[in-house]
Amino acid sequence: MKDVVTGKVGSSVSLTSAILLYESPKGACFATVHPVEVPERSGRAVIGAGRPVSREALLQALRALDENAAAKAAFLPSTVLGLTSQAVTWWCAPAPRRVFFRCEELGTRTAVVPHPGLVFQASIHGFRVFSVKNCDRPGPDTPLFEPPYFNTWNDGLVCIGSARMPVNIDVDSISGWESGFFESEFTHPNHGGRRIAYEKGEFAFWRDMLDGRFEAFPLDALVPTNETVLDLINARGDA
Repeated sequence: MKDVVTGKVGSSVSLTSAILLYESPKGACFATVHPVEVPERSGRAVIGAGRPVSREALLQALRALDENAAAKAAFLPSTVLGLTSQAVTWWCAPAPRRVFFRCEELGTRTAVVPHPGLVFQASIHGFRVFSVKNCDRPGPDTPLFEPPYFNTWNDGLVCIGSARMPVNIDVDSISGWESGFFESEFTHPNHGGRRIAYEKGEFAFWRDMLDGRFEAFPLDALVPTNETVLDLINARGDA
């Protein structure tokens, strides 16, 4: 069984029962519920004998799914760009933020450095970060770029490692996702195939950043992705 959607990252789920629908030419008209057992010998799930499902029992199951899996109603701040049952996408305006490095080439260092406008997405398929070149709130057609952050891969995917990240994927957890990204240690450069657009390389770039060479983030260090904000919001995690 794959692609189980729980609305949470790292949630532990187990298969306990199955509902079978019986349809006529007019659609579903009858349902039965069956216990699911996993014998130790085979390790394969087995659907047991069923019983008719009452309307109340079916509604109760749907209410439980709505409570545990569906996105919760929430006030949407202006930073939120998209919200679905599988992901929340938001942006951060350009601003100075502290970064932490721990790697052989740069040593153990920390400093407050300028950052470009960033677009984050937390979803059931992973945590992603992209950048934008504008200072205002991005629109659906705003192009996305790959920033030269360490601990990231192709398609903006963040290598979480041992960082402490939220379990939930919702608006209330946005600050936790941001903190998990910025407060973790950057340990290795991007190995996703797109090199940083900085002639001296990624280590020299961050050494210059940590040394305070740039008053603003150098936008020419961003690598285009040929995707837009709307492409990210509509992504289904197939990459």
